[in-house]
Amino acid sequence: MTGGERPEVPREHWDVVVVGAGPAGSSAALGALAEDPSLRVLLLDRADFPRDKSCGDGIAPQVLDALAEVGAADVVDGWRPLRDLELSRGDVTVSGPMRREVHVVPRRVLDARLVEHAVAAGAVLRRHRVSSLSTGPGAPLVSGEIGAEVVVGADGAHSLVRSVLLGGRRQPRAIAIRGYAPTPPEVAGRQVIRYGHRGQPSYAWAFDRGDGLANVGYGELLPGGGAGSAAPSRRLLLDELERLVPGAAATGTDWRGHHLPLSTWRWDQPDGAVLLAGDAAGLVNPMTGEGIYYAVATGITAGRHAARAVAAGDPAGAGARHRRAVRGMLGAHLRHTWAASRLSRSPRVVDAGIRAAGRDRHVFDTLVELGLGDGRIDARLARGLVGGLLRPTDPRFGRPAPDRPAPDPQTPRWLT
Repeated sequence: MTGGERPEVPREHWDVVVVGAGPAGSSAALGALAEDPSLRVLLLDRADFPRDKSCGDGIAPQVLDALAEVGAADVVDGWRPLRDLELSRGDVTVSGPMRREVHVVPRRVLDARLVEHAVAAGAVLRRHRVSSLSTGPGAPLVSGEIGAEVVVGADGAHSLVRSVLLGGRRQPRAIAIRGYAPTPPEVAGRQVIRYGHRGQPSYAWAFDRGDGLANVGYGELLPGGGAGSAAPSRRLLLDELERLVPGAAATGTDWRGHHLPLSTWRWDQPDGAVLLAGDAAGLVNPMTGEGIYYAVATGITAGRHAARAVAAGDPAGAGARHRRAVRGMLGAHLRHTWAASRLSRSPRVVDAGIRAAGRDRHVFDTLVELGLGDGRIDARLARGLVGGLLRPTDPRFGRPAPDRPAPDPQTPRWLT
């Protein structure tokens, strides 16, 4: 319980209160109302929409698959899809078409469109900064005055709801900076990811929005603590971006930094009438920092199970329902991304993965699914990694040894 003593009677009472109206929160409202259009759903956010958020803006096809279930897959309308992806570290490069197209839509646009869908479905949107959450006894109480049968916490990386529910649990975090820059010719029509030389995973990105601008940025894993473990400065982040994507930092504007609470091998959701979704649930891909798919998928799931718990007269059972559903949907995937993120802390493994993707189209597609959606490490990817690790490399950025020349890195075997 936070925020002092709980009044005996809340000033208002709702079936479902969603804290945070980003992709996770709006999706939760849509999920609840798709399950039961008669529900009274209150959607709270401290900001007015449209508003900006620091993000890579990439919308994977799995996001649209999930949104189609609640009638909101049109949020990317008017934005040109991309198909080509470049992955590189130093001279080790693979470039080619992804199996399914992606979109790059600024969060100012995406989030506002999702909110509009939620409101059209029947949610009530209110600007409100949540100051506290009381979880018992009885129904949850938000800010000391808003009662709910079920609360969904979708309030981002620094979630108040999560802190009340789980306390100050430590988890790995990354830091990133994002801006917008004129799209250079080599980035036009594609997504570019270039790994750096600092502790892995660290990489710069440039994603063409299709309107003359590219979303550009750089991020890396934060140190775990201890002596000499200070977080990288803004200047360092921008310098690394400029080194990996020349011109991006020099021409970019609208810089925003943010922290990312990275997923681990196991995800937890306590029992009870308070649910977590998206960044507030600590669900961010530890390989890539991608979080929108997790936010939308777990938001819809939270909304649906909140509605079902209310309908069953068992709000306290919502937590167990949501936990089972998310573990069934993402449990194996989270274990695989955790393992992959641990492996990718080795530059040799990063190089091996890129080389394997250049030799085998299936490996390329599997890496994309693992980083952007709900993919898993399969036997073919594992064999490709082992093969890449056994191959002699030059210590300078894993370059193929001179006595064993490699194919042109710009022409993957599966493209020829």
